[in-house]
Amino acid sequence: MTNRSPWIRLAALAAALFAPAGNLPAQSPPAERENSRTRAEAADARPAAGSEDPGYVIGSEDVLTISVWKEQELTRTVPVRPDGKISIPLLNDVQAAGLTPMQLGTLITERLRKFIADPQVTVIVSAINSRRIYIVGETNRPGAFPMLPDMTVLQALSSAGGFSQYADAKKIYVLREENGKTMKFPFNYKEVLKGLRPEQNIKLKPGDTIVVP
Repeated sequence: MTNRSPWIRLAALAAALFAPAGNLPAQSPPAERENSRTRAEAADARPAAGSEDPGYVIGSEDVLTISVWKEQELTRTVPVRPDGKISIPLLNDVQAAGLTPMQLGTLITERLRKFIADPQVTVIVSAINSRRIYIVGETNRPGAFPMLPDMTVLQALSSAGGFSQYADAKKIYVLREENGKTMKFPFNYKEVLKGLRPEQNIKLKPGDTIVVP
């Protein structure tokens, strides 16, 4: 029994050395470990100032999300008041209407420098309420609607839930106030729907009213 014990120990050592890979602890490939490290670093990256539409001009009644990096108490969603201003801790009232999200982010950043070292501010328009168009007349759902970017007459009418049985879809028109004058743009729904006279399907502007007689 004593003479056989060294051979038993050698056999056990060999079995351990040549054990299948599946019995060993799993190791992530180098590329996967590198990707995981990159994702972790990206999660801690500073947000860039701006918004989904940096050219958008903020108006009253819009809703803004103000994010200040690593300053959770200053990060909040605020409405733009009728006077065009928003309220932010430390800064009180800040003029927002008339500025783009990038411009407002820069303004808030500069003012916060008095209180915070190297503030990083992101401004996003989370709800557009200042740009509206109006649909009146013989539709199933007349009223005020948010104006989407590059919205056309045909797209706006799709928001009104269709026409009533009394609607004259051939004599629709758009009213627009411009430079103190009222302008009228005819729109024949049936023609445009058939691809005829597509120039009637104009892009809308804030405040436009679509009349369905």
